[in-house]
Amino acid sequence: MNLEHHTGSRANLQERVNAAIAAIPVFDIHTHLYDPAFGSLLLYGIDDLLTYHYLVAEVFRYADLTYEAFWKLSKTEQADIIWDQLFIKHSPISEACRGVLTTLNKLGFDVKQRDLSVIRKWYAEQETGALVDKCLELANVNRICMTNSPFDTEERPVWEKGFDRDERFISGLRIDPLLLDWTNTASLLSQDGYSVTEPLNEPTLTAIRQFLAAWGKRFRAKYLMVSLPPTFTYPSNKPTTTILDQAVIPHCQEHGRPLALMIGVKRAVNPDLQLAGDGMGRTDLQSLENLCANHPNAKFLCTVLAKENQHELCVLARKFPNLHIFGCWWFTNVPYAMEEITRLRLELIGLSVTPQHSDARVLDQLIYKWSHSREIISRVLAEKYDDLTRTGWHVPDDEINRDVTDLLGGAFERFCKC
Repeated sequence: MNLEHHTGSRANLQERVNAAIAAIPVFDIHTHLYDPAFGSLLLYGIDDLLTYHYLVAEVFRYADLTYEAFWKLSKTEQADIIWDQLFIKHSPISEACRGVLTTLNKLGFDVKQRDLSVIRKWYAEQETGALVDKCLELANVNRICMTNSPFDTEERPVWEKGFDRDERFISGLRIDPLLLDWTNTASLLSQDGYSVTEPLNEPTLTAIRQFLAAWGKRFRAKYLMVSLPPTFTYPSNKPTTTILDQAVIPHCQEHGRPLALMIGVKRAVNPDLQLAGDGMGRTDLQSLENLCANHPNAKFLCTVLAKENQHELCVLARKFPNLHIFGCWWFTNVPYAMEEITRLRLELIGLSVTPQHSDARVLDQLIYKWSHSREIISRVLAEKYDDLTRTGWHVPDDEINRDVTDLLGGAFERFCKC
């Protein structure tokens, strides 16, 4: 094959992959969004986009104001400062800033006008349900997995009262306090009427399983999830190990739910930044290996925060079929890291991976996060197909569609069900 012909074939291949990536809808398997029935807990609009914690952390690298002064401001005033500092006084080249502009552009705004008042006026005129439909359509997302916690005092009353669910919003049952703060959580479960004591005896472990069963049923949870620090150790002599081994994992196996582990976050590195103040650290993945080996019949989903852990995570997934890797999370959700990590995963474990989830906290972010992610997944996948064509292998359109469906949620669905 001469160079000119191969270059043309490669361009055609990229076009075919682009078309499939654009057409096939996403199952976004992890977000921090809410069903519209949760009212103000579902964040959207320009002020929520601008005050997203990625941008809050960034603005303090420029703005001459104290944390205390910033947090006393209204959300609109905070958004004004962020817009002025990160978009007007400096070019908005960070991924978080570019994401705001991508979102606005795809919503139809002329971003070069730089007019916040026009944008705010448009959002003020939108009805929530219609905006949800529009954002999902522009992002080509057909289902979203929420992060729902029975320990959250704001969302819990909505669940207890009941509501008409939007079937596009799936639930993930978050259990951080149960695993990381048993002393205080025991008191909460006791207040709920569960027969628990701080010592983890069999009646207490039975009650924990009952608690998980009740809330898993109420949520119709797709999986259980926990965000863990880089210091997470398993096994250990802490309550975490006992609760995992004798309550959480038995629940997951009984009810057919994977356990999602999001590992590597260091909470409140800078507490003055509030939600924006969390950091990251490298993790010893021996604990994940131990979990997968000790519980071969349980299913684990995992994403890790440190770029330095990605290679080892892929190798673990090669060794343990009960481990499914998903997403480029938080600080790895930037194009440089996403492209490298996606290429690494496809080269080591093929298509048995979910390369991305949005982790969106603001509805409108679905638009930019999936626009940017699709570009990267498409570029890497076309490159891998090009490698195949040079061996003489041909990949027809129906197989491209099959593979893209797997990468955009199909592999995750199959892992959960098998």
